Amino acid sequence: MNSNSDNNFAGNGSASGGDRKVRPDTDGRDGKGRFAAGNVGRPSGSKNRTTAIARALLLEEGPELVKKGIDLAKGGDVQLLKFFLDRLLPKERLIQLDLPALDFADDAIDAMAAVTDAITNGHITTSEGAALTSMICGYSRTLEVAELSRRIDELEACLEPGDQQ
Repeated sequence: MNSNSDNNFAGNGSASGGDRKVRPDTDGRDGKGRFAAGNVGRPSGSKNRTTAIARALLLEEGPELVKKGIDLAKGGDVQLLKFFLDRLLPKERLIQLDLPALDFADDAIDAMAAVTDAITNGHITTSEGAALTSMICGYSRTLEVAELSRRIDELEACLEPGDQQ
C-alpha cells in the first residue's frame, strides 16, 4: 500500500477500487458520493451561495453600474449599446391588421388572403405573418371540430332507439 493511502478518496485509488476509501457521509450522500435515499439535495427554491453573493453585490452597486454602462454606450461602445437596446426594446411589435370575422372555418381563406396581402405590401414581416397564419389555422381547426361535434350530436339524436320507426 502506498504511503498516502489514508488520503485516498473515491476516484483516487487503484483501477480496481479494492483499496480505495470513500469520503465520510457529511452532506447526506452515500459511500459512492450519490445522494442517499430520501435526500434530493438542495431544497427547492433555495439559492446557490454564489448567486446570493452576486445578488447582494448587485443590489449595492447596481445603479452605479447601470449609469456607467449607459455612459460607455453613449461614448461609442457598440456592444454595450446593443446589450441595452436588446433589453429595453420590445422583442415583438404590436401590429394592426384588419382581418375578416372568423365565424366559420371557411372564413379562414379570406383571413389568410389578408395576411398574405399584408406581407407582400410590407405592412408586416414574414415572421409576424407566420404567427398570424398559425393562429388562424388553429382557430379554424377549432371551428371545424365544434361544427363536426355538433353534427355528430344531431345524427346521434336522430338514431336514438326511441326515435326509430
